[in-house]
Amino acid sequence: MPIKPVDIEKLSTRAENIYEAIVILLKRARQINEEMKIEFNQRIEMLQSRIFEPEEETDQPQTNPDQILVAQEFEQRHKPTETAIQELLENKLTYRYKEDETTFSPK
Repeated sequence: MPIKPVDIEKLSTRAENIYEAIVILLKRARQINEEMKIEFNQRIEMLQSRIFEPEEETDQPQTNPDQILVAQEFEQRHKPTETAIQELLENKLTYRYKEDETTFSPK
């Protein structure tokens, strides 16, 4: 899979600075990855819930062709980091800072 260059100047215009943009991308890529894991596991569990009767008894585990197709489909998808970068460049991401819960008051 070829590596796609990313214009750092474009990323830094979407946030206060490049470091903030990288943190935003990191958090979004993790969210996308978790969503993909959940979807993948749900689809595999759905396929495994079907009763698969092997024609012959063997010591080797049987591979379900549907599971292979699902795995190949997920391999063809864009990587989470690539999706996060595209979302940031297209202004599809909104982010906010956590509210500071500790306030210091002078005595």
